[in-house]
Amino acid sequence: MFPDDIQALARQVIAQASARRRTVSTAESCTGGLVAGALTDIAGSSAVVECGFVTYSNAAKARMLGVPEDLIDAHGAVSEPVARAMAEGAVANSDASVSVAVTGIAGPGGGSEQKPVGLVHFAASGPAGLIHVEKHFGDIGRTEVRLESVRTALRLLLDRIEA
Repeated sequence: MFPDDIQALARQVIAQASARRRTVSTAESCTGGLVAGALTDIAGSSAVVECGFVTYSNAAKARMLGVPEDLIDAHGAVSEPVARAMAEGAVANSDASVSVAVTGIAGPGGGSEQKPVGLVHFAASGPAGLIHVEKHFGDIGRTEVRLESVRTALRLLLDRIEA
């Protein structure tokens, strides 16, 4: 279902989380659950994956993850503060010890000069703290932006699990 490299990353996440007795949650917008899907595609994931939040709308980000509406109003859904709040909310609203959040503009529309298509913000939270990464994939096509986002999200999860 997923490319080999994504499957390999997902296997690493599951193995490391299992070895370190960590549980994982995801908070996804532009990836629409693909990160959780990649993880749950791996045998043994049920011991590690707590839940996934697909919060495509701003209202869902606020309601399900506790992202403050004024934060979204001030910075926009595709921003560092919102990605951080999503990652923190995924841990706070689950029994997971580690989370990853993804919010971006996959295209083909929806971009602007300040926030072009292909801009994605990531955040991951875990015992070692919260980290943020901003990626500019460019207008490489909706599917490729989403797949590159899954790769980045899985790498961030590994970082937080192993830290």
